[in-house]
Amino acid sequence: MMKKRNWMTLGIVLTFLSTVLLTACGSNEGGENSAANGGSPSEAESTLGDIKSRGKLVVGVKYDTKLFGLKDPASGNVEGFDVDIAKALAKEILGDETKIELKEVTSKTRIPMLNNNDIDMIVATMTITEERRKEVDFSDVYFKAGQSLLVKKGSPIKSIDDIKKGTKILAVKGSTSVDNIKAKVPDATILEFDNYQDAFSALKAGQGDTLTTDNAILYGMAVQDPNYEVVGEPFTDEPYGIAIKKGATDLLNSVNEALNKLHDNGEYDKLYEKWIGKAPSGE
Repeated sequence: MMKKRNWMTLGIVLTFLSTVLLTACGSNEGGENSAANGGSPSEAESTLGDIKSRGKLVVGVKYDTKLFGLKDPASGNVEGFDVDIAKALAKEILGDETKIELKEVTSKTRIPMLNNNDIDMIVATMTITEERRKEVDFSDVYFKAGQSLLVKKGSPIKSIDDIKKGTKILAVKGSTSVDNIKAKVPDATILEFDNYQDAFSALKAGQGDTLTTDNAILYGMAVQDPNYEVVGEPFTDEPYGIAIKKGATDLLNSVNEALNKLHDNGEYDKLYEKWIGKAPSGE
């Protein structure tokens, strides 16, 4: 009788252990599927396939940045370097640059829009930083921006090396440009303004010798008034990248391949010269 009870007890224990193991396996599988449904890398990696099935690339660009993404109030068209890069990517990915939808983004809205699946990628003068890498994946650098100088044509100032004690430099309040220029030339005189247009107006009025900020902004000013030009090499690094939803490896690889092709076939240089007005240096 004791032997029979022992075998019955052993059977119950084994049945219990089997149930626990099966339940554990089922929980793991359910966890993986739940993670995928919640936006895991597995889901993100299907992004390229979704784009091709949809037949349209949805890209976030700026509508207010001259030379990079600016909406013409008369025609309603958005034009600029970033816009042309986005169209070139659509051509490489979908075979037709018109298979694209542009959506307006700002510095504040672009990452939330990407992560909410409102857009497939961000092409909007977005500097690659380690902080942003925590939220998105970046392509290879597609535009090397950096702080530079804007001067009136014929100015003796040709680069940051020509800034001396007493040189009047115009900048915008609260910008990192002010801190950068103070670190580079502490003896210079810094005049700060509320916005870029006020600073540019002051430069044209002769209130300063040069205006400093990101060269992408300065290029736009030079287009507004051809009597002014951007001089010297950038003295800070502001590398722009195309932002992709984190984990969308297939799309990221496709974008990098497209960028490499644009460089190799000379199309990148054509777009750069079209908008910036000169050949890229070391792009």
